[in-house]
Amino acid sequence: MPPSSEASTAGSFRKLLAENGDVVFALAVVGVIIMFIIPLSPSLMDILLATNITFSMVVILVSIYTTEPLNVSVFPSLLLFATLFRLGLNVSTTRLILAEAYAGEIIESFGTFVVLGNYVVGFIIFVIIIVIQYVVITKGAERVAEVAARFTLDAMPGKQMSIDADLNAGIIDEEEARWQREKIRKEADFYGAMDGASKFVKGDAIAGIIITVINIIGGLVIGVLQQGMPLAEAAQTYTLLTVGDGLVSQIPALLVSSATGMVVTRAAAEGSMGQDMSKQLTHQPKALWIAAAVLLFLGMVPGLPNIPFFVLGIFIAGVAFIMYREATKTKEREAEEEKKAQERKQKQEAKKRTPKSEELSDLIKVDPMEVEVGYNLIPLVLPEQGGDFLDRVAMIRRQTAMELGIIVPPVRILDNLQLEPNTYRIKLKGVEISRYEILPDHYLAMDSGMTTEEIEGIETEEPAFGTPAIWIDEDKKDQAEMANYTIVDPPSVMATHLTEVIKDNAHELLGRQEVKELVDNLKEDYPAVVEELVPDLMSLGEIQKVLQNLLWEGISVKDLLTILETLADYAPRTKDTQLLTEYVRQALSRQITKKYTDEEYNLHAVSLDPQLEEELNEALEKSDQGSYLALQPQRAQKIIEKIAEEIQVLVQRGYDPILLTAPSIRKALKDLTHRTLDRLHVLSYNELQSDVNLQIMGTVR
Repeated sequence: MPPSSEASTAGSFRKLLAENGDVVFALAVVGVIIMFIIPLSPSLMDILLATNITFSMVVILVSIYTTEPLNVSVFPSLLLFATLFRLGLNVSTTRLILAEAYAGEIIESFGTFVVLGNYVVGFIIFVIIIVIQYVVITKGAERVAEVAARFTLDAMPGKQMSIDADLNAGIIDEEEARWQREKIRKEADFYGAMDGASKFVKGDAIAGIIITVINIIGGLVIGVLQQGMPLAEAAQTYTLLTVGDGLVSQIPALLVSSATGMVVTRAAAEGSMGQDMSKQLTHQPKALWIAAAVLLFLGMVPGLPNIPFFVLGIFIAGVAFIMYREATKTKEREAEEEKKAQERKQKQEAKKRTPKSEELSDLIKVDPMEVEVGYNLIPLVLPEQGGDFLDRVAMIRRQTAMELGIIVPPVRILDNLQLEPNTYRIKLKGVEISRYEILPDHYLAMDSGMTTEEIEGIETEEPAFGTPAIWIDEDKKDQAEMANYTIVDPPSVMATHLTEVIKDNAHELLGRQEVKELVDNLKEDYPAVVEELVPDLMSLGEIQKVLQNLLWEGISVKDLLTILETLADYAPRTKDTQLLTEYVRQALSRQITKKYTDEEYNLHAVSLDPQLEEELNEALEKSDQGSYLALQPQRAQKIIEKIAEEIQVLVQRGYDPILLTAPSIRKALKDLTHRTLDRLHVLSYNELQSDVNLQIMGTVR
C-alpha cells in the first residue's frame, strides 16, 4: 500500500475512533457489569486477562511520556474503569476456580510456570507484590495527590490575580486570559479528582487480599467436602489457581498504581520522564566520576564480586567522560558567543559617536500622551518599588475603549528631575496641558456634601474636576472617613486626573491611523458598509472629522456600525462634516438619551425662548469651516450670561447642565458657549427619544 494510502487509512481510523469513542466506552462499561452476573468460559477469560495486562502496560507507558498532568486529564476516570474491570475479572475467575477448578491457561501458567508450581512460593510473591503496591506506591501516590490538590486550590486566587494583572497590562489578550483561567480550573479539578481516584487503587489492593483468602478457604471447602479431594490435593489445586489469579490481577494493578504515582508527581516537567531523568541525572559529571570511583573501589575489596562492580564502574566512568567533554564544548561555545557579544557591543559603542538618522528621528518623535513625574513620585510609578500606576494606566486605556470606543495610544511615563519633586505633568503631543502637585505620604480628602466635622489639612483643589479638597496625614484617614469625607490615595488622584484629560482630549488622540484601524476592524464583520462608504463617498480624513466632532462633545463612537451606515446614507447629499455629524447624532439618539437620563428615564434641562431661537437662526451664517453665529460681542456675552444663570439652577439641584435647542443652531450654539461653559451639554430635540420624560427646569429669555 502506498504511504499516502496508509496515512489515509490511519486518519480514517482515528476519525472513526474519535466519533464512536463514547459508544465503545459505554459498551465496555456495560460489558464489565455483565461480567459480575454471567459466567464466562475459560477461553474468553484468557482473552480478557491478556487485555487487562495490555491495557495496564499502555497506561504506564503513556504516563511515562506525559509532560504535564492535564495531558491525561481523563486519568481519574480511567482509574475507576481499570479498578472496575479488574474486580469484574476477579469475580469471574473466582467463579471458575471454585466451580470448575480451572480458570484458563493464563491463570494456570502463572500458578505453575511463574512460581514453579510451588504455591507457597507463589503466595509469598503475591504478598510481596501486595505490600509493594499498598504500602509503598499507593500510599505515596495518595499523599502526593492530596498535597497537590490542596496546594493547587490554595494557589488559585493568586494565579487568577496574576492573569488579571497581565491582561490589564496588555501582556495577554482576552482569549489568552480565558485559556489560562480554564487551565487553572482544569488543574484544580484534576488534582481534586486524583485525590479521590487514588482511593480506588488503595481499595483494589485490599480487595485483592480479601478475594485471595476467600478463594483459598472456599476452594478447600469445595474440594474436600463437595468433590471428595484429599486435603493436600485440594490445597495444591486451589491454592495454585488462586495465587495465579492473584498474580494475574495484581501485576496490572501494580502497573496502574505506578502510573498513578508518575502522573501526580509530574509537577515541574519539561519533557517526558525518560528525557528529564537522563538530562538531570547526567547533568553533573563530577557526581558520575565519584560514583565510578566508589564502584571501582568496591570491585577491589576482597570478598565482594569483582566483575559486576568493575563493569558498572567502567560504564559510569565512560558516561561521565562523555558528559564532561560535552560540558567543556558547551562552555567553549558560550565563551565564544560572549566574546562575539562583547565585540558587537564595542562596535555599537564606537558607532554611537556618530549620530544616525534613525537616532535623530527618535529625537523629533512626539508621543501622543506623556506623564512626567518628579523625583518623589517615582515610587508611585515603578512596580519594583510597589507602585501600581502602570496597571492603572492599562485599566484607563481599557475603560476608555469600552466607554468611548477608541483605543488610546500607549501612555509614556518617565521621570523628569527638572520638575518639582512632588509634581507631575501631563503632555499631549509634546505640549503640557495639565500639571498638579501631590503629597505622596498624604491622602486627598474631599467634602462629600454630608461631612459631619472639619478636618485640618493642607487646602488644595482636586485636579480632575477642580473641587475644593485638603491633603491630610495618614493618621487622620480614619477620622476623615468617619466624618463622611471622600478619601483618595495619591495614585488614584493621578489616575483620575489622567482619565479626565484623556476624555477631554479624546478627539485629538484619534488620528487617521487609528480611524483606519477602527474601520478595518469593522470591515471584517460588515464589509458591505465599509466598501460602500470608503473611499467612494468619504475619505478616512472626513470620517475622522465626524468622529472627532462626536468625541469633542463626549459622545462615544463605539457604535461605529450605526455611524458609518448613517454617513453612507447622507454623504451623497452633502460633504459638510458638521452637518453629517448632526445626522449621526440624531441616529445615535438612543445612546445620547440614555447618557443624560436618570433611572426613571427623566431628562432635566433648560430650553431657549422661541424668540431667542429665531434671533439665533437669523444670525446663523455658513463658511468653509462650518456654521457660526454672527452676533455682536455684547449680545453674545449677554446670551452666554443668561444661559449660565439658568444652568446654575440645574447644577444646584444636582442635574447635568443641559441646554435644549433647535437642530439647526445646536452646533453653532455649542461653539459659542464652549470656552465659557465648557461643561455645558447642548442637545437638540431631534437627538432625544420620543418616550423620554422631558423636564424643562427653566427658559433662557
